[in-house]
Amino acid sequence: MILPFLLALLAFIVLLPILAPLLRGNRPTPDRGSFDQAVYRDQLHELDRDVARGLITPTEADAARLEIQRRLLAADKMPAAPPRLTRSPVLATFVFLIIAAGSVSGYLWLGAPGLPDEPYAGRPAETAAAATPLEKSTEALAAKLKQNPADAAGWLLYGRNLAMLSQWDQAEDAYRHAIALGQTDPDILGDHAEIMVMQAGGTVTPAAEAAFRQVLAADPNSGIAHYYLSIAAMQAGEPQKAIDGFQALLAGLPEGSPLRAQLGLKVAEAAHAAGIPVPELAKGSTAPGPDAKAVADAATMPNDQRQAMIRGMVSKLAAKQAADPSNLDGWLRLGQAYAVLHETGKATEAFNSAAKLRPDDAAIPLQAVRALLTDHPPTEKMPQDAIGFLKRAETLDPDQPFVLWYLGLAAAQDAHPDDAKRYWLRLLAKIPAGGDDARQVQAAVDALDGTRQ
Repeated sequence: MILPFLLALLAFIVLLPILAPLLRGNRPTPDRGSFDQAVYRDQLHELDRDVARGLITPTEADAARLEIQRRLLAADKMPAAPPRLTRSPVLATFVFLIIAAGSVSGYLWLGAPGLPDEPYAGRPAETAAAATPLEKSTEALAAKLKQNPADAAGWLLYGRNLAMLSQWDQAEDAYRHAIALGQTDPDILGDHAEIMVMQAGGTVTPAAEAAFRQVLAADPNSGIAHYYLSIAAMQAGEPQKAIDGFQALLAGLPEGSPLRAQLGLKVAEAAHAAGIPVPELAKGSTAPGPDAKAVADAATMPNDQRQAMIRGMVSKLAAKQAADPSNLDGWLRLGQAYAVLHETGKATEAFNSAAKLRPDDAAIPLQAVRALLTDHPPTEKMPQDAIGFLKRAETLDPDQPFVLWYLGLAAAQDAHPDDAKRYWLRLLAKIPAGGDDARQVQAAVDALDGTRQ
């Protein structure tokens, strides 16, 4: 009953500007002659005041007074304004009834007043159709975890799915459940700590720092822990400590790695914060990388100039490789560099050139997949080039767990649950039963089954 009342009230408010003049009529308005007469009388009074102040002579005042009085008499003879709209309650009632009856009849004819409300949240079919396969899988996992909250592998997979959806708060909570249930592998602890950083908008909070130190206690060579602890030192105002951490990471990277340029920029930023010269970058393995001066210059460049400098370095590497196309390691480094620059087409060409030099080596397409998936948004579909390399690796090593997992993931993203399930069941047959990996894969298979129920 509230809705009809509100609609009637709204109609009345809309009609009010039309009905009000008909109900009360127009107020009488003075005609033009009355207005002009008032102006001329005021001019006569002003003329007397000017004479009193000595602004004009009496002779001048008499001449002006005669002219004003002539105009005053002429204004008195102007015809009165015709009367405007008069009060008409009958016409107002007629207008209201016509408009109201037309609106109601139109709604009854075209509308559906008896149809109940159907909010979007109450339309499961449409909501399910709008959800992505990853979202469907995540919802199915959430339902299964309500029934079996002690499923550690399920919590881990649930947390990874939520992280791929950028739902950091829920992802952190899911990882916390998985860790409490025994999922304490260093990689899992590192993922949890990184999610805590994402949850804080990129800030390494004290809790995240403690989590990364726990990762280092389990794996002293963890690159992700060393990196974020160095970032934490920068954020805490300890630039020299941050430089030492970044230098340790640089020492473990090949000289040709494109990651060296990014870490070098971090070293330069920390050096500027400390007010000291940019130190010489720690040496890696073989090929020459950017020197300290180049890195220092890059740190003060605008982003477009910095990217141009990095692309120039990659172009030199490409030219060197073109002069020596038989250099397998050069093609791999060039493919990795292009992948970091998100030039997937050129990266694919470089890795294809490397694969031609050693066509029976399954490690080459696997390295290409890892490079092409670097910084790839997890909520987007896997690149077709990466899927192509996975297929190539499958022909060379059909039992490779990495290949089976990602081919199943690609099939799930393409809404082919049967193909995804086939890959993941093959994977289950190749990995030790009862382990964490097996439970995680089984949870993914169960999630696929849940989406089709």
